[in-house]
Amino acid sequence: MQKPEKNPKSAQGAEIDDEIISGHWADNAAKDLIQKHPGKSDFVCASGISPSGVVHIGNFREVFTSELVVRALRDKGKKVRFLYSWDDYDAFRKVPANLPNQEKLAGELRKPLSDFPDPLGTDKSYASHFEKLFESEISQLGIEPDYIYQNEAYRSCKYADGIRIALENQSKIAEILNRYRTEPLPASWSCVTVYSATNGKDDTKIIGYEAPNTIRYFCREAKKELTTDFTKEGLVKLLWRVDWPMRWAHEGVDFEPGGKDHSSQGGSYETGVVIAREIYKVEPPHYVQYDFVLAKGLGAKLSSSSGNLISVSQALEVYEPAVIRWIFASRKPNLDFTIAFDLDVMKAYDDFDRCERYAFGAEEGEPKRVNYEKRIYELSCTAHTTDADLKGKPLPPQFGIRHLCNILQIFEGDQTRAQSYYQELLSQPGGEARYKSRATRAWNWIQNYAPEAFRFKIRPDGEEVPAAKYPEAVKAIVALLEDYAKKPKVTESAGVALYEEKLASDLFEIMKANSLDAKTFFPEVYGILINKPSGPKLGSFLLTMGVARAAAILNRALK
Repeated sequence: MQKPEKNPKSAQGAEIDDEIISGHWADNAAKDLIQKHPGKSDFVCASGISPSGVVHIGNFREVFTSELVVRALRDKGKKVRFLYSWDDYDAFRKVPANLPNQEKLAGELRKPLSDFPDPLGTDKSYASHFEKLFESEISQLGIEPDYIYQNEAYRSCKYADGIRIALENQSKIAEILNRYRTEPLPASWSCVTVYSATNGKDDTKIIGYEAPNTIRYFCREAKKELTTDFTKEGLVKLLWRVDWPMRWAHEGVDFEPGGKDHSSQGGSYETGVVIAREIYKVEPPHYVQYDFVLAKGLGAKLSSSSGNLISVSQALEVYEPAVIRWIFASRKPNLDFTIAFDLDVMKAYDDFDRCERYAFGAEEGEPKRVNYEKRIYELSCTAHTTDADLKGKPLPPQFGIRHLCNILQIFEGDQTRAQSYYQELLSQPGGEARYKSRATRAWNWIQNYAPEAFRFKIRPDGEEVPAAKYPEAVKAIVALLEDYAKKPKVTESAGVALYEEKLASDLFEIMKANSLDAKTFFPEVYGILINKPSGPKLGSFLLTMGVARAAAILNRALK
């Protein structure tokens, strides 16, 4: 038997790299967790963020990284609790410049995000506004974690034991943090902050801790000393570097990812590991660092205040939920990448469709690559999907994105008229729903993000058409199209496939007969039809728009 070559190539020529050979990173993480906790049947995976504004696509990477490991563990027969913590008990420090009523909102600063009023007046608080939005977004992507709202957890005194342990070991925690600091913490440092009972703000100074449950603090606004019992009043909150490992211990977290800001040397994860082990006497969760996600192709829509970051809702305007999942699932979390809103949207859809064909056995390739792509596809489905769910099932109907964009532009976004070219696909199970999903997003992309060079509009009736530069060639095309109009099925969608190759050949003969080259012939035809020097593949374009319609426009250039 012949030995396989090193780095064998798939049918597309891509090398089989180490990642493909070793398997998907989420499956490997699940395997590591199971080996680390032999005999354990129930796992906890966690994620979370502060709702201090729109939760952007980069933040989504955190929750999705956890969700992939959740799925991988469940595929291995494990029970998993998936937690998503909203850090809405953090204090609001700065009013975003794009919000109305700046002066009024400034008076609410230093209150918890959960108490800060919603400036848009649609929800009970600023935090709730962005929490509900993000929860709705990720639900569309098949992500349904158990939500923990930290303002509720702290206010119900859920973490009282964790707070007490931290306060009893405050000097030791300071010593741990000082190991990673160039300058030691001041002697007055406290591991907690207190929201004043007088105004609900954290503009307070800790005076001291009186075991077992009392903290004395000074409220600067009220200018008086107060006390609070953190087992009865939820006014006390641990600082982040202590709060995070406390929650690992409280929730029994086995896996949680973190961004670059938490992953640096001496960052909150590294110090959290030590605090978890030395203070809370638990092992820290398995950790995966995730990198940045940026966007390209937004043009003028790029906001200077938000950088090149977008919301999940913006991505859903252009990408189907499964395609968004695929974009993330097909990349290792510790590598940054860019979500495209330019012509690379086409590539994303084409690559997803190829991945789907691999998964359903509709396209051949090197076995290792096919298995790897199939696993990515399973993780891309919004519903939990395994190999057994795909086995024996037909390939879902695929509407090629470039062709669909051309068809939609020919019919100026009219999905009903455009779908006449997809009757066979529409008749398949799920065909209509998939057509509507992709066509809606394709038209959104064309209208809002597509480069100007890609867009076109067929000249409407009554619009003046410039005189043909090569009238003899145009006359020949008109006569050819009028002849094609008499052919059977040419007015049906089947006519495109039936006559495309022959029409392309006939057009080439007209070009030669008139001593023209492609650089003069094609700009002449496209210029008359769509007022641009280039456009979709000419033969299929003429057939799709209708040969009689094309002939009529070209004929107007001869008068």
